[in-house]
Amino acid sequence: MKRTGVGGGVRAPAALPTATPAAASTPLEQLARNLVAAGAPGVIVRVDDGRGRPVEITEQAPWAHRLEAGDEFRMGSNTKTVMAAITLQLVAEHRLSLADPAAKWLPGTPSGVTLRMLLNHTSGLYDYTEDPAIRNAILGKDPHRWTAAELLAVGVAHPPVFAPGTDWSYSNTNYAAVGVILERVTGASLADLVRDRIARPLHLTHTYLPADGSWRGRHAHGYEPDAAHMPPTVPAEFTGVAGTPKAGHVDVSGNDPGWGSSAGAIVSSAPDWARFSTALMSGKLLPPAQLAEMRTVVGPGYGLGILTATTPCGTIWGHDGGITGYSSSTITDGTGRRTATILVPTEFLYEFDAAPELAEAQRALQDATTCAMFGKPVTAGPAT
Repeated sequence: MKRTGVGGGVRAPAALPTATPAAASTPLEQLARNLVAAGAPGVIVRVDDGRGRPVEITEQAPWAHRLEAGDEFRMGSNTKTVMAAITLQLVAEHRLSLADPAAKWLPGTPSGVTLRMLLNHTSGLYDYTEDPAIRNAILGKDPHRWTAAELLAVGVAHPPVFAPGTDWSYSNTNYAAVGVILERVTGASLADLVRDRIARPLHLTHTYLPADGSWRGRHAHGYEPDAAHMPPTVPAEFTGVAGTPKAGHVDVSGNDPGWGSSAGAIVSSAPDWARFSTALMSGKLLPPAQLAEMRTVVGPGYGLGILTATTPCGTIWGHDGGITGYSSSTITDGTGRRTATILVPTEFLYEFDAAPELAEAQRALQDATTCAMFGKPVTAGPAT
């Protein structure tokens, strides 16, 4: 859950079996096949340019579980956009203020940290995912079900990395704190808040905060290379991922994502996320004042739970996400009329920049998907 750009790159070791490129009927299909040929277990691509039926593409390696366009997927840090939206709903209801000191709800948090700073990563709080206490949960080896309050405690046990409001640094502890605040203010669980404020109103039938490693519907199987096939650039302490062996990988689909909590545990699907993005950016979920606050950016273009970037084809808003076995990139335009999603069922190699070839293939697919979303020409380039 460390990546903070809209997009990213992944890699699988060259020694693992991959798909053989086949002739594709469209440039996006070719680029998706290039990604799999470069080592990704698979990919789901969904693009809606706002002018007709969305384009949906699925590709997978021969050894991997078959993907479908509507598969449930662990969305990682895209969860932050949902949590920010719920927070801003409560701001609009005058139950919270962005200027509230975090300590009002969270005794023991550093003085000077406000709710806004938690949402836009300017609090200076240490990232709990860097603490070795969380490592076995990330690897799928810890049976303990972490709560947002416990994850927050791990983060604030470390000294802040800078004084509140003086710099920008992405930290999952910020959203652990947001999760605890949401539960304390509303008296409802995070799962119920996601259900009642986001999923049910928008009719998102595959979007939820899971109670454990189980799924509600058909889902993508996520993979990480096994210890024998993990690239040497991945730190040794991250090479022993738990899961079911599969063709030089382990299937981590049943691993509990609870260590992500309000920072990264949401499950959704490409169609559901498109509907959420459209509702969010069009103002269906938030009043104009709160949507404007969400879109007020600092640092590398980070707002309140959302990122923006200017590309050659247009300005995008969105987030990306990574949780063991699952990487996601979601974008929309400023109106929410156009949306695009790329879902790749592997993640560790995003975090450690372990595979430049696959990263390059992913960037090409990301760039082309962005242009397709804006109705701009797309070229595939050479097959991998």
